Amino acid sequence: MWAELIILAVVAMHVAAAACAWRALRKSRTPEGSVGWAVFLLAAPFWGVPLYLIFGHHKYSRYFITRRESAEVVAALNDRAGKLGPPVRPEPDPAPFERLAGMPVLRGNRLTPLIDGEAAFAAMFEAIDTAESYLLVQFFIIHDDATGRAFGERLAAAARRGVKVRFLADPVGSYRLPARYLAALRAAGVEVAERREGPGPRTRFRINFRNHRKTVIADGRRGFIGGLNVGDEYMGLSERFGPWRDTHLELAGPVVAQLQLMYAEDWHWARGELILDQLAWDMPPEPEDMSALLVPAGPADELETGALLFFAAIAAAKERVWIASPYCVPDSDLMTALKHAALRGVEVRILVPDAIDHRIPWLAAFACFDALRAVGVQIWRYREGFMHQKVVLVDDRLAAIGTANFDNRSFRLNFEAMALGFDRDFAARTAAMLDDDFARAYLLETPLAKQPLHIRLGAPVARLFAPIL
Repeated sequence: MWAELIILAVVAMHVAAAACAWRALRKSRTPEGSVGWAVFLLAAPFWGVPLYLIFGHHKYSRYFITRRESAEVVAALNDRAGKLGPPVRPEPDPAPFERLAGMPVLRGNRLTPLIDGEAAFAAMFEAIDTAESYLLVQFFIIHDDATGRAFGERLAAAARRGVKVRFLADPVGSYRLPARYLAALRAAGVEVAERREGPGPRTRFRINFRNHRKTVIADGRRGFIGGLNVGDEYMGLSERFGPWRDTHLELAGPVVAQLQLMYAEDWHWARGELILDQLAWDMPPEPEDMSALLVPAGPADELETGALLFFAAIAAAKERVWIASPYCVPDSDLMTALKHAALRGVEVRILVPDAIDHRIPWLAAFACFDALRAVGVQIWRYREGFMHQKVVLVDDRLAAIGTANFDNRSFRLNFEAMALGFDRDFAARTAAMLDDDFARAYLLETPLAKQPLHIRLGAPVARLFAPIL
């Protein structure tokens, strides 16, 4: 009898593997993903099926509901764009980015890069401490350490003085955040949203979809977004990483409405509550009059928003495109876009950290470096601590700062956002910031064949995991 049960179990697992492989072939967003999952499932079904159930989901639909319900706000943003007039500097053409965002480029903004944790947390803490009406807060990772507790105490203090505080933390990224941290926030009057409380996925089979956004909005007037999470390591206090190089961005002006709309969608997903009519939407223009756009991206989008955003930026470049990211695992389309830009004579630079936080994506990057370098793409490796920023610079007209890494997870699996500034002054400040970073980096010139043995052997294997990195 036991032999029969074992045979049935083996047959059932192979049938399940075949069914999952067929679904992967039909549903995966890239050919690489389809082939990778299908081969893995059929070759090792007892490993492949459980992993596919966890990491193989390709799309999440709940956000579509919120997008329909927020249509009135998007219409108001379109109307405001018309009243403010066209962007002052419409080059590069903003149309592809506007279509991806589903929102217009807006004038009248001020965009201020915040370099590293000290500047970023000082600005965010000041905004929290001076908020009068409401705070919207969201991070991928929040730690219960000195920085995390200082952050939580400020939120609690704001709530106690009558500010409406809403708080989101991704349960995967913040899985170590203890219940007492959240309990202290609730006791002070902070509204804490966790996915298990609302209509979002309640099962770990959905852990592949992570909300990687980092947002603070104060009174609808000031907004923050960028690479920094909340914890001591982001202040450069980690013994493991040492100095932590990151970039956040402060927003003021009408573009804050777009950031706020994105947060309202995330809140609706987490709690099933629409808060659009509880927020301020009349953001006055700033004298800097920068043209800006927020581009949210995620697995609920009908288009490949994350990947297409990078593709559009690379394609728009005439003189240079610089990309700073902790990970460099582009898919075949973006590999081609980078190569084509270099062949057109565009200066293509990719800045990645030399230090390691996640070994598999770090190794996988080496598998694509040689092909990029062969056509003139420059690979720079930052060597003063760990670099975590997500920045794109195109010529002297466009710069983007946000949460999206240059890898498949950010392209297609995570909920991300990038703030784009179509402005010479903003681009110049971003270029100067990156110039300082390149001065702390070295140009990679060693091919994979001459790398240490563990890199030569590990890079091709790690590259196989690219569809889920």
